[in-house]
Amino acid sequence: MAFSISGHSQNIEVEGYFLQDSAKIGERVPYILKAKYGKGYNIVFPDSTFDYSPFELLEKKTYISYTDEGVTLDSAVYYVSNFSLDPITEFALPVFEVFKYDSLEHRPIEANLALKLIIDQIPQELSFRENNVYQPISTDFNYPLWVAVFVSILVVAGLLAFFFGKTLRRKWQIYLEKKKYKRFTKRWEKAEQEFAATPDMDHADELLGLWKTYMEHLKNKPFRDWTTTEISDFLENKEIIKDFREIEVIIYAGKEGQDLPQACQNLRNICTDTYHQKITSPDERE
Repeated sequence: MAFSISGHSQNIEVEGYFLQDSAKIGERVPYILKAKYGKGYNIVFPDSTFDYSPFELLEKKTYISYTDEGVTLDSAVYYVSNFSLDPITEFALPVFEVFKYDSLEHRPIEANLALKLIIDQIPQELSFRENNVYQPISTDFNYPLWVAVFVSILVVAGLLAFFFGKTLRRKWQIYLEKKKYKRFTKRWEKAEQEFAATPDMDHADELLGLWKTYMEHLKNKPFRDWTTTEISDFLENKEIIKDFREIEVIIYAGKEGQDLPQACQNLRNICTDTYHQKITSPDERE
């Protein structure tokens, strides 16, 4: 432990010391700094802006001042790391007595910290162990190769799109249409069975709504907004009016049509024919 009493201010005592005698390179070491002074003194401890060379400041902890019979004791713990290779490092943190336009530095006696070596003694002759086992060496990531591969893939994809893009898109659209038609037929069969079992207004409306929705998708026309006559004119099919009336008579009059199964089959056939027209090219139709 070390004390310092300034000749200019004899009522100020500064003490600074390490909590351990030695430390390894980079090890966290606590340094205690205390200042004892009387009334009327303005004492300031070093902060993070202070130069702690040859140490590096890691953390600072301060404690509440303690005053007894007019004498105040301030203390702080500075956690520092030593990166000096000197066998003994001397260190002393000051405190500052602040005046109106100036300040006075009070330093304790320097504290010593010995360097703790991990290797106690280096042998005079070094002995090497033979090892002929193959050790794999990690290779660096070959960025130029991967860039070349990526560019090649883009070029091939661009050529395929240029020469076969239209055909590939057509095949993809046909694939999607087949999936939609499969879902439609499954829903239609279920709705038709429920309508045949219970021919009421709700089931009739569901069946016609399903038909108009799918036809609207196939033809890209507002079938759900059109009247039966408008649908008949667009499809150029006058017989469809009879099929619609067979089902609509249940919705508007609460009566059952004379030939509901045939009307349902006719409407389904229209969807099937329209679906095949959409997935078949004009050349294939001929």
